[in-house]
Amino acid sequence: MRQQFDILFDPVVPVWLIAAGLAMAGVLLALLWRAGLSRIGISLRAVLALVLAAMLLDPKLRTQETEPLADIALIVADHSASQRLDKRLERTRAATRLLQERLAALPNTEVRTHILPADDGTRGTRLIGALKKALAGIPPERFAGAFLLTDGLAHDMPAEVGRALPEEYAGAPVHALITGRRDERDRWVRIVRAGRYGIIGKTLAVRFEVKELPSPRGPRRVRVRVRLDGRPLRDLTVPTGVSTTLRVPVRHAGQNVLEIIAEPMSGGAELTLRNNHVVHVFKGVRDRLKVLLISGKPHAGERIWRNLLKSDPMVDLVHFTILRPPAKQDGTPISELALIAFPTYELFVEKLHNFDLIIFDRYRRRSILSMDYLQNVVDYVRNGGAVLFTAGPEFAGDDSLFHTPLAEMLPFAPTGRIIEGPYRAQVSAVGLRHPLTTGLGQAKADETPPWGRWFRLIEARMTGGDGAQVLMRGPGNRPLLTAARIGEGRVAALLSDHVWLWARKYDGGGPHVELMRRLVHWLMKEPDLEEEQLRARLEGADLVIARRTLADRPPPLEVRTPDGRTLRPEWRERGAGMFEARVPNAAPGLYHFQSGELARTFPVGAADVTEFRNLVAGEDILAPLARRSGGGIRWIAAGGGEAVRLPGVVKMDAGAGMAGRGWLGVARRNAARVLAVRHYPLFTGLLALAGLLLLLGVAWRLESR
Repeated sequence: MRQQFDILFDPVVPVWLIAAGLAMAGVLLALLWRAGLSRIGISLRAVLALVLAAMLLDPKLRTQETEPLADIALIVADHSASQRLDKRLERTRAATRLLQERLAALPNTEVRTHILPADDGTRGTRLIGALKKALAGIPPERFAGAFLLTDGLAHDMPAEVGRALPEEYAGAPVHALITGRRDERDRWVRIVRAGRYGIIGKTLAVRFEVKELPSPRGPRRVRVRVRLDGRPLRDLTVPTGVSTTLRVPVRHAGQNVLEIIAEPMSGGAELTLRNNHVVHVFKGVRDRLKVLLISGKPHAGERIWRNLLKSDPMVDLVHFTILRPPAKQDGTPISELALIAFPTYELFVEKLHNFDLIIFDRYRRRSILSMDYLQNVVDYVRNGGAVLFTAGPEFAGDDSLFHTPLAEMLPFAPTGRIIEGPYRAQVSAVGLRHPLTTGLGQAKADETPPWGRWFRLIEARMTGGDGAQVLMRGPGNRPLLTAARIGEGRVAALLSDHVWLWARKYDGGGPHVELMRRLVHWLMKEPDLEEEQLRARLEGADLVIARRTLADRPPPLEVRTPDGRTLRPEWRERGAGMFEARVPNAAPGLYHFQSGELARTFPVGAADVTEFRNLVAGEDILAPLARRSGGGIRWIAAGGGEAVRLPGVVKMDAGAGMAGRGWLGVARRNAARVLAVRHYPLFTGLLALAGLLLLLGVAWRLESR
């Protein structure tokens, strides 16, 4: 504790008026001097004028009791992801402890330490933000200086250096202690530009660049491997520092994972190989789904299919209804018919491969479509197309499509019998696991479904075939909805034409929209409706892997982590046909996992992380801030280990140089806290009046002699 003394003035009247009075008194005294008045009298009158002026100024003696406040030195320790390379973090921790000891040994100095924690690195190292956050709790008058323990990578440095440090803190230095080594080498790959969506069957343009430090003289040729969904795509040789455009084929819907991997630098000693590997995730989408709907005759269920397909903005529908077959002869003149000719050759020869799905809706064998055309449909399915049959009574007769080449791809054979009578469509045991019919409202195979009744079923017997499943059954456990894979394509059949009863809400209705939507999209190979799926998602910090299967138990799971380890987490059942496994606290990076024949690649964290683009330590980013604040930059790594070599730390008066050869300084701020303030008037009223009267009396007495 210490005391300070000073004098304050609290004028009774304005100062200019006191000054004017003193000037007038000076003039009068000068006139009295010329008139021959004695020097003693003039002196006494001068003293009297000064005392009167002092009284009007009302001087007070002020005493303050103050307590000195410690100057605050700040340490900002960067623990971001880039600091975990080459023992930088170990050097940072060692330097933090040593710097805390040296600063604490300085007189009247408080040390505060702020840690910049690691995150996913998406936004890079927010070092300046950490500095400002730490300064928010320090009074500007006590701030003595800051020490940034970092590798020099600050991705939030503003373009105007003056904005990096708040103006009120500008009187103290900011020093940077670089934890990296001067001889570091690194190569990295970055995505320059790439789309998030690609159209299936086309290519996606991806621009990337390979960079390295220290930069060679001119571009260097580097070998790059490209993988798509975990499988090799192609190898390239590209120049460093120059962006390269890669055309990536979009082969399927849903998530596509592209990996670009640059070979390591020659000679080894590269900081890390993680940034030699960049991942870009894009989604494959269809341009437009083209559907051909052929209705054999107008009927109540025809509009249900048309409305469903027309309501989907991703579907281009071509719909034909056979109103007047060529064999019909009713005498109507051709010029009066409001019909167009069915373009059979264009649809079933020239443009058949353009369709994603063909629907035969209660179509019967007629002379409109020749056997060659129907054989083209079979070949179309085997090569990856899809066909849906919705059967009516005609499917059980002699003119059934079953008596055409289309029978090659049907896993059943109609018996010729039509079952008439009320029944409720029942989801089979397989259907409860199949994504087409699971979750429609029926929980168990023997449970009564919660939807309305139908009244017709075309009886058929299953003839076998690989990949054929009965998903819904009718009365007597007969097949109602079947789905099968034929070659590269798919075929489904609904052996009843009464789905429209659900749409009309008869007997409570049923999930016709959801069922038909799933059926159409399964046929067009929607990834979310595959029977065998292997997917992943993030729940907090955990990686959750989901497996859908029609089997009672999926094959074992094998996970390869970004650091090369192999994990085998156990499956846990989460519902009918659904299993999950969990990888807790999944570190950022690319995970490869496989279960049976299914394999997937999944990135955890950002695909292109700012933090890992350029990992070579340097002082260029922080040098302008250090110069502007009067601080210095020092490299503290001592050899290749975690040993550090710190400069000396001294305390300097504010305004002096804060960095020199072998030392760094902090400012002496001399801040204090006021504990008590007292005021003592120097002129009290009675004392001042007595003094004035005494002076007047003495002057009068001397002059009266």
